[in-house]
Amino acid sequence: MVTPNAQQVFILGVTHSGRTFRPGDWAERLAGVLSPFHPRAAQGPGGHLRYSPWVIPTVVNGVKCVVVDRALREYDERAWDFALGFARDNDLVITEACLLPDEAAPPR
Repeated sequence: MVTPNAQQVFILGVTHSGRTFRPGDWAERLAGVLSPFHPRAAQGPGGHLRYSPWVIPTVVNGVKCVVVDRALREYDERAWDFALGFARDNDLVITEACLLPDEAAPPR
């Protein structure tokens, strides 16, 4: 369940039973399917060749995941429903969190 005030949800590549979700490139595939839902998707050549800023594949603590921003829902509720439906249909863990900008990361 996603609360109404969540700004971002993380769809984790692990099922509720603890299994790693396959195929290994599922996060990139999901982000690719949702790449047309982009505020600048129609601008310029190659505009369709980038991920949506609202659906970002990443890895958190060694687990593949997709970060879905609530702005996607405001842009197109069907796309939001598709992303969360994908997680639900595949029994994936969904958690609310906040994606921090890179500059907020501690120095290494």
